[in-house]
Amino acid sequence: MSSPKVDIYTKFGCGYCSRAKRLLDDKSVDYEEFDITMGGPKRDEMVARAPGARTVPQIFVGDTHVGGSDELAALDREGKLDELLAA
Repeated sequence: MSSPKVDIYTKFGCGYCSRAKRLLDDKSVDYEEFDITMGGPKRDEMVARAPGARTVPQIFVGDTHVGGSDELAALDREGKLDELLAA
């Protein structure tokens, strides 16, 4: 059984992005990072996947939009992140 794919949209120099990636790294979670610093098609993709989202990071676990760094940390504190990653 494999874990769901984790995608994270980031920008250069973003402290919240670094914090979210550190949490995922600490949990040994593989993720694909999309740097949208300069905009482009990946930024458009992020907005399509998370309508109304204009800040980074934006994190997705499978088809579930987690939100940003604070939401990711909250899921972890509540013990729900591991459940989501195991689904």
